[in-house]
Amino acid sequence: MNINAAQFKAKCLKLIDEVADTHQPLVITKRGKPVARLVPIEEESVPGLFGYMKGMGEIVGDIVDVPSDPWSAESGDEDDLYGPA
Repeated sequence: MNINAAQFKAKCLKLIDEVADTHQPLVITKRGKPVARLVPIEEESVPGLFGYMKGMGEIVGDIVDVPSDPWSAESGDEDDLYGPA
């Protein structure tokens, strides 16, 4: 749809609503030459907060089996690093 700039100026708000409803672009002309195009905004879907990284990670090894080596916190091997209690 084409419209003259003077007509667009007179009916601007109505034409904006029409473009939003019909999703059809509107070409604004001046002296018969196109100078601007009014187009509807396409709604962008916002990714959800949860699950947006689904499938990005990979589990390597056994995550259930506990390693047999004791932690230094359990064995007391590094107690001298932390000073007197």
